[in-house]
Amino acid sequence: MNRTEKQSAIDALAAKLTGASSIYVTDYAGLNVHKVTELRRRLRRAGVEYLVVKNTLALRALQSSRIAGLDGHFAGPTALALTSTDAAAAAKVLTDFAKEFQKPAVRAAVVDGREVTPEQVKRLAQLPPREVLLGQLAGALQAPLAGFVGALTGLLSTFVGAVEALRTQRDNAA
Repeated sequence: MNRTEKQSAIDALAAKLTGASSIYVTDYAGLNVHKVTELRRRLRRAGVEYLVVKNTLALRALQSSRIAGLDGHFAGPTALALTSTDAAAAAKVLTDFAKEFQKPAVRAAVVDGREVTPEQVKRLAQLPPREVLLGQLAGALQAPLAGFVGALTGLLSTFVGAVEALRTQRDNAA
C-alpha cells in the first residue's frame, strides 16, 4: 500500500469514527473466517459495522478524528465495532458472541464520548433494548397523568351525582 492509499484509508476510517457514537476495540485473535463472518452478520443485524483494521492506520485515524481514550489498546489483531444508533445492542451482540465462542475480547470502548471498560461493556449488554427502555419511560411518564385523569373523573362523577340528586329532590318537592 503506497502513501496515498494509506492516507485515503486513514481518511475513510476517520470519517467512520467521527460518525460513530460508540466505538468498541476488540481482539479477534482465535476466530476463524466462518466465525468472523457470523459475528459480522449478527452485528449488521444490530446496525453495527465491524472492521478489521491495521493498528498504525487506526491510531492515525483516531488522532485525526480527535477521539481520545483508545490509543493504548491497539496491539495484536484488532477490529473495531462502530455504531451510531444503539450502543447497548452492539455491546449485547459482542458479549453474547464472546460467551458462545470465547472471542472476541473487548479491550476498550468509547460510548457517547466517554471511555468505557470491558466490565462496563458487559453491564451495558445487560440493559434491555432501546425500545423497551423507551416504553418503560413512557409508562413512567403516563402513570401520574392517568392517576390525575382518574381523580378528575371521580370528582366529576361525584359532582354530576350531586347535581342529579339535587334535581331529583327539587322535582319531588314540586
